Amino acid sequence: MEQTTRYGFSIPVTLGYQEALAETRKQLGLEGFGILTEIDVAKTLRQKLGVDFRPYTILGACNPPLAHRALLAELDIGLLLPCNLVVYAGDEPGTSVVGAMDPLEALALTENEEISPVALEVRQRLERVLTGIAAGGAAG
Repeated sequence: MEQTTRYGFSIPVTLGYQEALAETRKQLGLEGFGILTEIDVAKTLRQKLGVDFRPYTILGACNPPLAHRALLAELDIGLLLPCNLVVYAGDEPGTSVVGAMDPLEALALTENEEISPVALEVRQRLERVLTGIAAGGAAG
């Protein structure tokens, strides 16, 4: 797992796209996250723009107890929720990349010290999600 951007971290895996997507859903569930939104980016781009794009899904995940804690600390925190993850087909056949937003970076925008412990816990859980996915198909 590596910090790939200031706002996210990801891991390449030796799992096909559908398998990586299924494993991501499973690992999120094990960490108490439900999926609130699911966007098939490739399908949307094909329908709206007529262009082809690699298989790519955005998952909006939420852990209700942690979201509740964040909302109690700052009511407008919903503007930064849910936690987004991406799963997309890698450059090599049979590989994928799974990435997650970094809640420490995203929620730091609030400058609210009560949010920091929640952001840290979410980050730790998302790291475990990616580690769990990697256990099923580590690459590079």
